[in-house]
Amino acid sequence: MAPSKLIVPSAEPAADGNVLRITPQSAGWSYVGFEVYRLQAGQSLKRETGEQEACLVLLSGLADAATSGSKWERIGERMSVFEEKPPYAVYVPSGDAYELTALTEVELAVCLAPGKGSHAARLIAPSDIEVEIRGKGNAQRRIHQILPEQKEADSLLVVEVFTPNGHWSSYPPHKHDEDNLPDESYLEETYYHKVQPEHGFAIQRVYTDDRSLDETMAVRNGEAVLVPKGYHPVSAPPGYDVYYLNVMAGPVRTWKFHNDPDHEWIFKEWAK
Repeated sequence: MAPSKLIVPSAEPAADGNVLRITPQSAGWSYVGFEVYRLQAGQSLKRETGEQEACLVLLSGLADAATSGSKWERIGERMSVFEEKPPYAVYVPSGDAYELTALTEVELAVCLAPGKGSHAARLIAPSDIEVEIRGKGNAQRRIHQILPEQKEADSLLVVEVFTPNGHWSSYPPHKHDEDNLPDESYLEETYYHKVQPEHGFAIQRVYTDDRSLDETMAVRNGEAVLVPKGYHPVSAPPGYDVYYLNVMAGPVRTWKFHNDPDHEWIFKEWAK
């Protein structure tokens, strides 16, 4: 069976530490870019943002970070995403530059979307990040709102989710693929998955109402899933905790979603 075109695997680190890269061109869409770097202690990553804004999320490790006008030393706290501590992140506007130097081994996510240079670079510390418990029963999961729509950015929405083993998340299924505000916003989305223990897998289904897209995928540690449209629930098999980092962007920076009507009844049960 051919691998899914929606899965983007990690590779061995390139000279600059890059292990995964998604561009609007490679994804076949218009807004979201996403990269992952694995840096050794002492290694630096230096980039200009150009026409894109960036949110640098320290998935694990400690680092120094700087933009053209700001500097932050020894940021980072968790050595694994599965510590479930909110991360450190850095927002970098378009027309700026950044340099990140690893003090330990670092796994860094670079979230990208079109920028307008409207906001200054800033550090997003763990204390700035809202922690939310969402869902009920075996669909309960932990959410870290890294860059929600209430916080300043031009396009990017960034969130991370911890799904305990045996639980579901992004559930009941929802979509955001129509530019139909105020009811629904068009947002492209990437899911970057981590699995603990690492030899496990997550299950993700991406499907549309008419089933012209309907894929159910086994996703491994370090793989990303593209969600160009449709509903996109995730399941963590018993014995394997699942983490994912979501990056969303579209023409309007707001998250308005539409639930799958077949499964809307579950929300009503939760509300009782």
